[in-house]
Formats: sequence, structure tokens, C-alpha cells
Amino acid sequence: MTRNTAWTFTKAYIKSMRLYYAFVTGIGGWLGVSFYAHIATDFRTVEVLPTFPQKVVILILLFLSWGINQIVNDYLGLAEDRINAPNRPMVRGDLHPEGALVVTGLLLLGTGFCIYLYLQPIALIPFVLGIALNVLYEYAKAWGVMGNLVFGLMITMTSIFGFLASGPTQAPYFTSSRTAVLLVLWVIHGVMTFYTYFKDHDGDKAAGKRTLVVKYGVEKSRKLAIALAFLPTLAFVTVYAGGFIEAQLNSTFVFLAVLSFFLQVWTGVLYYRNPVGTTTYFSLATNFRAGVCAQATFIAFFNQVLALELFLVSYIFIGFLFDLHKDSQS
Repeated sequence: MTRNTAWTFTKAYIKSMRLYYAFVTGIGGWLGVSFYAHIATDFRTVEVLPTFPQKVVILILLFLSWGINQIVNDYLGLAEDRINAPNRPMVRGDLHPEGALVVTGLLLLGTGFCIYLYLQPIALIPFVLGIALNVLYEYAKAWGVMGNLVFGLMITMTSIFGFLASGPTQAPYFTSSRTAVLLVLWVIHGVMTFYTYFKDHDGDKAAGKRTLVVKYGVEKSRKLAIALAFLPTLAFVTVYAGGFIEAQLNSTFVFLAVLSFFLQVWTGVLYYRNPVGTTTYFSLATNFRAGVCAQATFIAFFNQVLALELFLVSYIFIGFLFDLHKDSQS
């Protein structure tokens, strides 16, 4: 491979990673890291605060995990992408599919060794499950809501990974309170996925992927977009009122939760008003802001300042990075 060819391949690979979405896995995982730090600081059992270099490594792995797995997603979804996103590097031929898959495999293998040797071996479990769920997702899209469930669970793995990778811990890993939060996150991520199906309707339908938007059609789905916008809040209120979450509400959590709720409802309104067309693509910025800001909101249960910082940084930079990528066909 010549230097020019290697540079062309690298640029195409990075573009395919679509790093403007990296906050989804980055903040989701940092929720787990922050929770671990809270336990290590306030409860002082077997948990030990990760070193600064370890935190940097975890953060890099979390933010890059979206993009690296996206290459696998693009490879498996070439059929629908030829219709939905004809300008993507792999579709255009700028990124060699098999070559990209080899590079991705090497990066994932290197990540696995890094987790085992430098972080915590137990974190390999959510790491491997996340990869497996990403592969399964491409096929689960053919089964209606199953695609949302698989994707939602896949992203939820990042929070588990962040927690387990941070340092030693002990059973029970999943208390009722922790499980309740993970279930709400699963709902948030699953709903977030639903809105992405609007822009992919034509290609998914042609490729036999019966997503909810394909299954019910655009007209019914645009009404469903409004209803589902309330589902994350309903899920949280249900588990919190039921006493499943042990943490107490505070003013920062309530403030950020109200803002997140607005973003979720506004996402539903945007897709109700513009279920098709170019605007449908650009509404993704609001959709992902809603999901990521909701992730950051949960950090306010145990670190109010950090929650505010991550909420604001996520909101600003998701929009900034998304605006750098104007091509709705890629």
C-alpha cells in the first residue's frame, strides 16, 4: 500500500466512523466510570480510584467504540446503505470493505489486550457482548422492535464497561438500584434508535429490514414518534416511584431531567413534522443530544458538578461536530 493509498484509506475509515456520534458511547460509559469513582470515594470497600492515565485510556476506548463498531455495521448494512447513504465511503468504493474489516478486527483485538493487561479483565465481558450485539443488530432490524431492543442493550453495555474497567469491585455487580438505572438507559437508547429509522426507511424496506418505521409506515410512525418521546421519562418515574432507585433526587438532577425531557419531546415533534426529507437527517442532532444529555443527567445523582459539565459539553459538541458533516447521504 503506497503512502497516498494509505492516507486515502485512513481518511475514508475515519469518515466512516462518524465520530460526531461518539458522545453516545463516550458519555454512556463515563456514567459507569463516575459511579465507580463515587463508590470508591464514599464507601471505601474494595474499589480503588483509577489513575489519571487509566481514565484517559478508558475515555479514549469509549469514544472510539462507536466508530470502530460502525465499520462493522456499514459492512453488514451495505445493501440498505446503497439506497440510504450512497455517499458513504464503503458504498462509493473509497473504503475497501474487507480491508476496513481487517483493520477493525485488529483494533478490537488490541482493545481487548489493553483491557486485559492494563484495565480489568472482567470488563472484557461487556466489551465482547457489545461487539456481538452490534453484529446481531443488523439482523435484528428485520424483526421490528427487536432492533431497538438489541441496539439499546448494546449502548447500555458501555455503562457497564465503564464501571467494570475502572478498577476492582465485588459482587453483587448488579443491585436492584443499578439494574433499574440500566433499564431506564436501555429504554433511552432504544427510543433514540427508533428516530434514526426515519431517514433509512427506503433502504431498510428494500433490504427487507422491517424496522418499526417500515412495519407501520411513515404516517403511523410519525404519530408513534410523539408517543415514544414520553417513554424514557415514564420508565424513570415508574422505577423511581417504585423505590427501585436508592439515590435521592437533587435540584441539579431535576433541572437536567427537565431539559432532557424537553429535548426528547422536541425530537418527537421534529420527526412528526418532518418524517421524510433532508430535515429528517438533520433532526438526528437533536435526537442524539436528547439521548446523551439524559445519560449525563444520571451522573447528577452522585456528582452534580460533573453532570452539569458533561451535559453542556455534550450538547455543544454534538451540534458542532454534526454541523461539520452536512452530507445527508453519507
